[in-house]
Amino acid sequence: MVFNQILSFRKKAQKLLAILIDPDKVTVEDISVLTEKINQSPATHIFIGGSSFDGNHLCELVALLKQKTTLPILIFPGNPTQISAEADGILFLQLLSGRNSDYLIEHQINAVPILEKTNLEIISTGYILIESGSETAVQRVSKTKPLDRNNYDYAAQTAKAGELIGNKLIYLEAGSGAQKAVPLKMISMVAKRISVPLIVGGGIRSKKGIEDAFNAGADMVVIGTAFENDINFFD
Repeated sequence: MVFNQILSFRKKAQKLLAILIDPDKVTVEDISVLTEKINQSPATHIFIGGSSFDGNHLCELVALLKQKTTLPILIFPGNPTQISAEADGILFLQLLSGRNSDYLIEHQINAVPILEKTNLEIISTGYILIESGSETAVQRVSKTKPLDRNNYDYAAQTAKAGELIGNKLIYLEAGSGAQKAVPLKMISMVAKRISVPLIVGGGIRSKKGIEDAFNAGADMVVIGTAFENDINFFD
């Protein structure tokens, strides 16, 4: 079970690193080179999904990834159409930072008939978008505003509410291509406030940025754009 593995790593104070693959930007032909680089990296997990992806090659991409890597593959969906039974699990996202009911419950309801036909491990995840200096795809597609990047206490309170609702993971997200990463002080305050694993992503463009997020309290860091732009990022 992927979630139990995450808990096990957390208990041993071992940090996790996920590579986020946007199917809008990756073709079937790209997979061999991409997975070779991922397998050579310190990555422990692969996330796949995007805010606006509506293509039909997601299952093929995931199946190829499964053939070429042993890392757990989790769907990171922007909507219910982005579900593949080929993956190991799915982050069942609830956009806690917004007040658009589609992303709080409607998409989740619509996903149920699809999920019930799969064996995916479903991991409820409180997803919190943090202001990052520019409008991100998540903000545009979800039609919601991110949380103020300077209001650390409100972000921590939101994360705690997500935990109390029953989310197994909390995900602080600056957004794909963010100008600024989630503030380290915010990561620290959220990590101290919650008792479930904390994922942090968006706007992290260097190995030092990854290490800083870990030191601030992130249990898992997600790298997407930086790896897309340079698959030799970890060399």
